[in-house]
Amino acid sequence: MSTLEQDLADYLQLRLSLGHELAEARWLLPGFVSYLNAHRSSTVTIEAALAWAQQSATGRGASVGPRRMTAARGFARYLAGIHPNTEIPPLGLMPHRQRWRPPFIYSPADIDAVISQARCSIVSPLRAATYDTLIGLLAVSGLRIGEAIKLDRSDIDWAEGVLLIRESKFGKSRLIPLHGSVMEALATHAALRDELQPRPKEPSFFVSLTRNRLSYAVVSQTFRRLVVDAGVGIGSSSPPRLHDLRHTFAVRTLLGWYRDGQDIQAKLPALSTYLGHREPASTYWYLSATPELLALAAARQDTAWSAARS
Repeated sequence: MSTLEQDLADYLQLRLSLGHELAEARWLLPGFVSYLNAHRSSTVTIEAALAWAQQSATGRGASVGPRRMTAARGFARYLAGIHPNTEIPPLGLMPHRQRWRPPFIYSPADIDAVISQARCSIVSPLRAATYDTLIGLLAVSGLRIGEAIKLDRSDIDWAEGVLLIRESKFGKSRLIPLHGSVMEALATHAALRDELQPRPKEPSFFVSLTRNRLSYAVVSQTFRRLVVDAGVGIGSSSPPRLHDLRHTFAVRTLLGWYRDGQDIQAKLPALSTYLGHREPASTYWYLSATPELLALAAARQDTAWSAARS
């Protein structure tokens, strides 16, 4: 292990002990350290950080450069207390330009079409049933795909109708209550899974043909093919994504509350908790996700203002 590799291990351990999130740093910084070692740099310099951040990142999106720079800056601040010749990249050197992409909101018919496509086009009975159940679960629960893949058999409380989501995106666990019909669908799938794949290698609820846990890359690729083959989202300015099932769940929930005359401000924290957001402010984003939601919100605000003036 090089000196910089040890410094990185110490830095990540320090951040972890202080309660910081490590997802970005743990993913990005090993590449930065490898870059510094390859260029025989004993510590961070502005030139090296900028060169590394600007390296081609094919397939990772335009935001990866600024994210690299943010990670390098944090590491440099730590190293400055150890190596006096460390240079800390200034703020604004590689500004982050957030590109907001409107979600594709699936209609019930869209979801039915994708599930039907899985049933009729996937040859393996186990694989067809897996995607049928997985897509249905994502649509009715708003789970992240990573959370669904991570589910173990022991995470399902059959008696109470609850899923345990363990240490999700922000390191927190939560309980997800499900409707009885959803639990019946999960039980039906579990019985078929045990019949067709009786000796899995892992305790995961969803099992692949190789007896392992499903992988995100394969699920994402398969879902895209099912969407295209089902003809869903043709001509849409925002092509359907797997994660848009989560957006759809949140938007449909909010639409239902508006139409029922519910107190959205009072109920939003419950939706935020259900979705696993750190705070309700993160959930407010969904209010701008569809014109229908915006129209309902505006109409309710107009009614409130009219009542206040009368």
